[in-house]
Amino acid sequence: MTVPDRADDAPLSTTLPGTWRLLSRIDIAGGQPHADPALGSDPIALLIYDRAGNFSAQFMKRDRSTAPVDGPIGASNNTQAQGGYDAYFGTYAVDDATGVVTQRLLGAISNGNVGLVLSRVMTVRGDSLIIELQTNAWDGTPVTRTLTWQRVG
Repeated sequence: MTVPDRADDAPLSTTLPGTWRLLSRIDIAGGQPHADPALGSDPIALLIYDRAGNFSAQFMKRDRSTAPVDGPIGASNNTQAQGGYDAYFGTYAVDDATGVVTQRLLGAISNGNVGLVLSRVMTVRGDSLIIELQTNAWDGTPVTRTLTWQRVG
C-alpha cells in the first residue's frame, strides 16, 4: 500500500468520521475494467464511520434480479456478497502516518466474514473519500478496486 497524498492538512482520523454515499466502484485488472457480477459496476452503497471507532458498510447491486446467489469464498482482502447484497459492521482504527484504516468485522451478512480484519488505504479530500484496495474479482482475477464516496453527513 502506498501513502496517499494529503490535500487537507487535517489527519485522516479527524476527516474520516461521517456518512458517505458511493459515487463509483471500479475494478481494474491488467489495466482494463473488470466486471463484477456480484454487485455490478454501479452499486448503491452507504458507509458510516463514527468518532468512537465504529463503522458500518452496506452495498447493493442496483438490479438484484440478475445477481448471483453468493459471492466467492476466500476473496483476498474482501467480503462476500449474497444475492447482490453485502453488509458488515465493526470497529476501525486509523494510522494517520500511512493513511491505512484497519477494520475488524464484528458482524456481516456472510457468516464467513465475521472476525475478518481488512485494511484499506483511504484519502479524504474535502467531501470526497477515496478507498483503494487489492482484492480478487468474482472469478478470482486479482484486481485493484477504487471506491469514490461523497460525504452526505
